[in-house]
Amino acid sequence: MSKKWLLSLTLAVSVSVIAACSSEDETAGNNSEEPNTQEEESAGDSEQGEGNATQEGGEDAEQAEMPEPDLEGTPDVVAEVNGEEITKEEFESTYESQFQQAAMQSQMTGEEVDQAQLKEQIAESLVGTKLLTQEADNRGFDASQEDIDETLDELVEQNGVESKEEFMAAIEEQGMSEEEVLSQVETQVEVDQLIADETGDIEPTEEELEEAYDQLTAQQEQMGGEEAEIPSFDEVKPDLKEQVKMQKEGEVTQSLIEELREGADISVNL
Repeated sequence: MSKKWLLSLTLAVSVSVIAACSSEDETAGNNSEEPNTQEEESAGDSEQGEGNATQEGGEDAEQAEMPEPDLEGTPDVVAEVNGEEITKEEFESTYESQFQQAAMQSQMTGEEVDQAQLKEQIAESLVGTKLLTQEADNRGFDASQEDIDETLDELVEQNGVESKEEFMAAIEEQGMSEEEVLSQVETQVEVDQLIADETGDIEPTEEELEEAYDQLTAQQEQMGGEEAEIPSFDEVKPDLKEQVKMQKEGEVTQSLIEELREGADISVNL
């Protein structure tokens, strides 16, 4: 199972709890960020150069344009899910991280961050997470220490850090304690067990893998033009298999959340 949804709440990787649903879009975004960023930075440097004689001046101007998160009026209880509260502290911690990501993207695109929409998305994500954790608890799933350690190892690898200690230090910089991280990892493991129970064994078909490969090559050609180096199907087949599995898991997870919503008592106070 993918551990990305936990990462989205701790390291601001993604707004969506069901990151598996959007993993393909994220991959495309990550692949295209580098060239687009270079173009945007070049354009930005050119514009800043008109009013600034030094590189430092340009950087100061860019920093001055960074918007601030608007959290005024956030209620003490942002939402309630079957009697369990999503607190102001929990919401604001997640929002500030996600807003920072959205603000950086807005600087590249020139589009202002829609904070009202972002707040709604995050509230819905937190509600979805709460529904999943409640269902995992109701079904009696339990995280062993071995499961927790394995998940931490995967998070360390996904973030490209050298050790658990470095990972924890990065998390603490985001305002989370080690105890909070371990609690979320335990929850992550239990939800992974829940989703695995829902999905069963997933084995992508050859047709699904070929369709994913066609999408990949189209993206590569769009980014690199005729000179784009496109890997062969066999080279990327293992990655494609993982991608398709994540997409299928995401679809099942989204369906489960919608099913749980139907019988849930939910109130959002934003």
